[in-house]
Amino acid sequence: MICPNCGADFAKSVKFCTACGSPLPQNQENQTEEPAATAGKSEGKQNLIGFSERINDPAFASYQRQGTAWSFIFAGILAVIAVVGFYIYGETSSEMDNPQALYIGLGIAGMFMTIAILATLSRLTTKQWDGVVIDKKKEKKTRRNKNSDGGYYLERYTLYTIVFKTDQGKIINKFMEDDNTIFNYFQIGDRVRHHKGLGTLEKYDKSKDSIIFCNACSTLNDINDDKCYRCSCPLLK
Repeated sequence: MICPNCGADFAKSVKFCTACGSPLPQNQENQTEEPAATAGKSEGKQNLIGFSERINDPAFASYQRQGTAWSFIFAGILAVIAVVGFYIYGETSSEMDNPQALYIGLGIAGMFMTIAILATLSRLTTKQWDGVVIDKKKEKKTRRNKNSDGGYYLERYTLYTIVFKTDQGKIINKFMEDDNTIFNYFQIGDRVRHHKGLGTLEKYDKSKDSIIFCNACSTLNDINDDKCYRCSCPLLK
């Protein structure tokens, strides 16, 4: 099949051009033998094609606010523990006195708060983009880790990679270790949307799927569910 936009050649089963992201024409030879093609699809299946408007549901904004709040609460608790712990250490230990110990505790507390701020800024500055899956890779890897005794051991793992090409031509890789769930969910040629502020991906055509990922907390749900069983945010379908 030839892409009418850029001229690239692809297999007949691909619905979107992996080179430029344009929809590819689907003739009768490409389609399965269903009664009257699109007329034979149920209303539910039709609703699973396209990017969902449910992303504008207030539940997603609420989830983001709660996530930010919990990040700072957790960082604040760790910061208080660090300050109090080092202050007590400075008062009771013969190795270090206050205010030196207290300063170290304050430094560690500041590090925890900085991490929370940077994580929040990273989420808030995530941009939306549309693109196409252009490649998938599965690689057996080995790395050297240090154990508690100070020695080293070899760890073997499988690295799964999904390669996306945005409509602006940018190549983006998504990596996963020893978990092929997302790797198997996306296929080459799938059109996707990356949602800003959430950092999650939505598939354009979900009509053949039996599972769906929550775009708030990334929990795996059944395609027939209406809301995520974990965070109660609407599933994008």
